[in-house]
Amino acid sequence: MVILGAVAFVFTVAFQPQREGNEVLTKEELGEKLFFDPILSKGMAISCASCHIPAFAFADTAAFSIGDKGTVLTRNSPSLTNLSGRTGFFWDGRAQSLEEQILGPLSAHDEMDLPVEAAVERLKKNVFYSTAFQKIFKTEVNNKNVLSAIAAFERTLETTDTPYDRFLDGDEKAMTEAAIRGRILFIGKANCATCHSGEDFTADRFKSIGLFNGKEFKDPGRFKITSDSSHIGVFKIPGLRNVAVTAPYMHNAMFKTLRQVVEYYNTPDKFVTNSINRDLSLGSSLNLSDGEIDDVVAFLEALTDDRFRKK
Repeated sequence: MVILGAVAFVFTVAFQPQREGNEVLTKEELGEKLFFDPILSKGMAISCASCHIPAFAFADTAAFSIGDKGTVLTRNSPSLTNLSGRTGFFWDGRAQSLEEQILGPLSAHDEMDLPVEAAVERLKKNVFYSTAFQKIFKTEVNNKNVLSAIAAFERTLETTDTPYDRFLDGDEKAMTEAAIRGRILFIGKANCATCHSGEDFTADRFKSIGLFNGKEFKDPGRFKITSDSSHIGVFKIPGLRNVAVTAPYMHNAMFKTLRQVVEYYNTPDKFVTNSINRDLSLGSSLNLSDGEIDDVVAFLEALTDDRFRKK
């Protein structure tokens, strides 16, 4: 059971940092303990859960998370739910697996600032962890099994208990009338499904929605990784499950509400002038009415797993 304030959520694996006899039964449980343990940050000031808060679908409620040394990071921390089927990680897609993704914040100077080799040595000296790794992996702590354990836990964070899922299963009362109308708009007039498709509402691709103009919006996105000029302002298309509890939105946290997000897509030029490399699909207004925007938001809210709706 993961407890945050007065709210408790039960996930696939029960978080029991004080299990009797220091016993961890599975790789997933070991990964969960590591996820919540500040032992993996250089100054032991933060854990993975500091920036990926369980009650908010393992996203951060702050615009920008705070690193081990108190440094404010430069991009919003996205949700970690429903990542087991993804093919690219981080806003710029620089990691190709959950294991590789874990290396990023672990070794980044402004984040946890603990290279995996240093993390391994620290865990080897810890009686609980050295015993647990030996029991589960049949070997001492090493780079591979540290990343494997945390990734195994992250793969348990799949969510499907939503009004939308129940609606698809035949419960016509599961979604509100507004959400049902919003679903039709999402697929049709609002053109959301072009990018947010599939079971987790992401096409696993990268696109520029116009949040780069070289002035007040300077993050070039995937261009930093590829040096390909066609990737200027391009970012990963995130999944939309649990999106109602992962505000603020976008890599730069510029929108505080889902309504603002939909308003942006409806009329992007009102928010970012002279954007560079914006996708042609966002070349003109969607002409959504205020009521239609509300309906799309209602549908997006229906994608939230019940464990988070009850927070």
